[in-house]
Amino acid sequence: MSVLPQGSTIGILGDGQLGRMLALAAANLGFDVVVLGPNDDSPAGRVAAHNMVADYLDKDALAEFSVRCDRATLEFENVPVHSLELLQDMGSTVYPGPRSLEICQDRHLEKRFARETGVHTADYWVVSSEGDLRAAMTEIAGEGILKTRRDGYDGHGQRRVKRSAESMESAFADLNGMPCVLEALVPFSGEISVVIARSASGEIRAYDPAENVHKHGILHTSRVPARFGDDVLKAAQAAATQLITALEHVGVLACEFFVLEDGTLLLNEMAPRVHNSGHWTPEACLTGQFEQHIRAIAGWPLGPVDRVMDAEMENLLGDDVLKAFGPSGPHEAITLYGKRDMRPGRKMGHVVRKV
Repeated sequence: MSVLPQGSTIGILGDGQLGRMLALAAANLGFDVVVLGPNDDSPAGRVAAHNMVADYLDKDALAEFSVRCDRATLEFENVPVHSLELLQDMGSTVYPGPRSLEICQDRHLEKRFARETGVHTADYWVVSSEGDLRAAMTEIAGEGILKTRRDGYDGHGQRRVKRSAESMESAFADLNGMPCVLEALVPFSGEISVVIARSASGEIRAYDPAENVHKHGILHTSRVPARFGDDVLKAAQAAATQLITALEHVGVLACEFFVLEDGTLLLNEMAPRVHNSGHWTPEACLTGQFEQHIRAIAGWPLGPVDRVMDAEMENLLGDDVLKAFGPSGPHEAITLYGKRDMRPGRKMGHVVRKV
């Protein structure tokens, strides 16, 4: 991969807050940014040098995007795989590539890949019908979690399932009969995530694992250092290294793990992008995840990930964002996403505090 000089243009598929923070990081490294996404007046579009409002599968828009940018990337995993394939056919270099996206978009493919790589997951069954669900539930001692194979995030696309016929019927109907996976309910003691980056040359840097706490299915806080022992944390970084290497992923990858009482790690999911649980890194590390992703896709050496302080990131949802306009703590940094509409449960910003 050629090294992009400053002054080059990076294209970002996706126009939300992750795209916004990627665009700002790219600008700080001397790059221009073009954003393509479906929303007018978007968080990312307003800070980009050029904003394109179009569907991700609009071939004319993708052709213009391809001409405008010297390298392309994405802000979230629900961009169609075919969009990346079209860009590659047009001569664009795209990181991460279609394979990373295809695997991480589908919970079944993701779990199968993890197991083939030697990383453990919870027991699971592929569910394509209510009959599949009933059959799978006979193999589970207690309850399960039914999850759509695609498009799930922040607690969406999943239902807890009991062994009763009513519970199974209701859960499958609630998810509109979409292809799913059923996971055995795991009695975990906590969740940690590893944000890790890999360059095209194979250089890898892993951040310290963060301990995550969720409320109502949405990430509430991520804290470093996590409260688990060094052996558990090193094992999580090693597993993330296995995954990003086997995936041949270029850019940032986030790996979420359940930690069982005995320290066993089970992969929950991967995200082929910068991640909410890594929002503490720009303030607490020498190189934040957004800069690291830009470095990786631009062919630059990866930056050091040494942590310079213990930190906690807290999401600001809905009117929580009003905290930003009051007195801040002596060791707090607030980032707002520039979203116009303040709705309950909507991610509006985050705060990172020294702990």
